[in-house]
Amino acid sequence: MGVIEVKKNKVIFQKRDELAVIEPWGKDCLRFRASPNARITDENWSLIPQPEVKCSASAGDDKAVIVNGKISAEVFSSGKVVYYKNGKEILAERPYMAFNTKYRVYRSLGGDNHRATVIFQAYENEHFYGLGQEQNDCFDLKGSTSELIHKNTKSSIPFVYSSRGYGFLWNNPAIGRCELTNNHSLWTANSTKQIDYIIIAGDTPAEIMSKYADLTGHAPKFPRWASGFWQSKLRYEDQDELLGVAREYKRRGIPLSAIVIDYFHWPEQGEWKLDPKYWPDTEGMCKELNELKIKPVISIWPTINPNSENYKYMDERNMLLRTERGQYGIFDFYGLQTYIDPTNPETREYVWSKVYQNYYKIGIRNYWLDEAEPEINPVQFNNIRFYKGNGEEVGLLYPYYYSKLFYDGLKKAGEEEIISLVRAAWIGSQRFGALVWSGDIPSTFESLRMSVKTGLNMAMCGIPWWCSDIGGFWGADIESDYFRELIVRWFQFGVFCPVTRIHGARKRTANQIERHPGIKERSGGDNEIWSFGEKVYSILKKLVELRERLRPYIHKYMDIASETGAPVMRPMFFNYPEDEVCYKLGDQYMFGDDILFAPIVYQGQTSRNVYLPSGTWVDVNSRKEYAGGRFVEMSAEIDKYIAFVKEGSDCINLF
Repeated sequence: MGVIEVKKNKVIFQKRDELAVIEPWGKDCLRFRASPNARITDENWSLIPQPEVKCSASAGDDKAVIVNGKISAEVFSSGKVVYYKNGKEILAERPYMAFNTKYRVYRSLGGDNHRATVIFQAYENEHFYGLGQEQNDCFDLKGSTSELIHKNTKSSIPFVYSSRGYGFLWNNPAIGRCELTNNHSLWTANSTKQIDYIIIAGDTPAEIMSKYADLTGHAPKFPRWASGFWQSKLRYEDQDELLGVAREYKRRGIPLSAIVIDYFHWPEQGEWKLDPKYWPDTEGMCKELNELKIKPVISIWPTINPNSENYKYMDERNMLLRTERGQYGIFDFYGLQTYIDPTNPETREYVWSKVYQNYYKIGIRNYWLDEAEPEINPVQFNNIRFYKGNGEEVGLLYPYYYSKLFYDGLKKAGEEEIISLVRAAWIGSQRFGALVWSGDIPSTFESLRMSVKTGLNMAMCGIPWWCSDIGGFWGADIESDYFRELIVRWFQFGVFCPVTRIHGARKRTANQIERHPGIKERSGGDNEIWSFGEKVYSILKKLVELRERLRPYIHKYMDIASETGAPVMRPMFFNYPEDEVCYKLGDQYMFGDDILFAPIVYQGQTSRNVYLPSGTWVDVNSRKEYAGGRFVEMSAEIDKYIAFVKEGSDCINLF
């Protein structure tokens, strides 16, 4: 048994092998930290310090109680902690094993670091959402297990929303594990100095997500240009190819907001500049794109190898990730590469100076931050040394600081509207203008289905700006009937995402021009909206035009997202938390308050069931009204999509 006391509105629990502190951390939130090291560190990682709030705390012989608005906790002399919302239990720790009454388990790794685990009771009919993005086909995460690690297509943001009326934030950047199974909920950090988590209480999903945004940061104001259509592919080999596509969109009268310059536009990995052999007049290119009202977006990779002109300087100043054991390379792609280390502030300043000189000053001021996990091979973070510490302890921080590098640089340059397309994120990445995309997913209907669920779970962990590669990334044959059907259905989904962006590595066709024989990375197959046959082109053009009409509506809800933390793309339960059916619907969602979208996600499918919550709903195609509180069968041939608008909403006129 341990000793419990109260000091300055903190409950402190101590026993021979553990010190634990529980305290308020913002309105209706409690922060719990515990360590076997007999001391608690003040490391907040990406948390925003909170103003003091009124709370009460008292201690008796066998337990202490702390109350902060809607949330309270009991801390027992056994070490057990139980949390309540408005007096009702929402979460309770449970022993590690029946004969082991420890509620938190530590395994020493030497020094101050431990493998730390905390276990909670499981509850019947509880639903979980969030945890970042992963192509695991899970919407409700109850019953699932997830590794806390970043990989291509997987971003671990260790926050979950519970249908019991709380949010749980695991404030630890260590590689780890989360189990949300039927017999327990478990969180593990593989290497850490302390357990650190926050419980957020609220009466609605919107209230909890608003408090989460206060704790971790609000997204900045969304750039108005970014709500339009983005054109991208792997890849445009040179300036002429890129400008030719931009001019063709203009000639056809198709609205285009952005066009992307993909990877290997540089002379060498770790040289952040355009290769003049293929990009001879970059200032002229940017001037023409500006006249066309098209923003250039350029891919930035954090990889670097000894052939780079920047390698020696950065290596000598500890600006690069390095291995603890073995060869220096941690990623093999056209030779062994390592990565810049953005957790080092000097790295961030140096890399930005190169980006500013070589991209920003010529007019390229929007960046695509690829390889942001970072993608290492083999995936052994315990062999990677960051400025912030060993990778096993701090590995999840990489995309957070990678986005911060560009946000801080752009702010210093005087930019106010900042957005960076990035392949991974962590707690708080949203405040740096991170537009996360789903990574290099295959061009299949299965992948499309999973992308819907992925986007909704990202929305529930504080990332309001999200998109996928329309059409998927890998393996598409643009001449096949399968892909032509897929690209239409995916484009329909993409129009009702926070950002609409087409991208992919399409298979080259027999009649495709060989622009530069022997070039390191050739241009992939065509990926413009006229590339898939006339029938598909006529459909996609109308969808781009629909997106244009939706932009004022999207801007409204992007502003709300920045102000309150409410995502634009929302699970049904976000707007209808009292409707139990909505917690099971991972294949339809709300787009703002007034639009319900139900994508077609199976090959050959031309109809589907759609659940309409309470109220009256108007089908945007027929203008027919439907009573809510039931499922309805709706048809949608290839040139149709399924969407409803709430009765009385002016946005029906956008369709």
